[in-house]
Amino acid sequence: MDMLTSAEQRTLEQRMQKRQVKEFVGAFGGLVEHCFTSCIDDFTSKSLSTKETGCLNRCVLKWMATQQRVSERFQEHNAQITQQMQK
Repeated sequence: MDMLTSAEQRTLEQRMQKRQVKEFVGAFGGLVEHCFTSCIDDFTSKSLSTKETGCLNRCVLKWMATQQRVSERFQEHNAQITQQMQK
């Protein structure tokens, strides 16, 4: 980024932020859709049943744990690549 002007750097940072927000919204939407489809099956009431609430809680916790593990593995992989490139 040293070769970019300050205006170009700001533009790049803005684009990166917009993309991150878009990716987060997409991932969150995927989580909502997946957990809703997996857990909600009774539409006779406005409120969630105890079973549905428990299912949603487990679904979200599993999703969060999975995302954390994927992130950790991605970081480990990037560290290995960086280390190999430095040799």
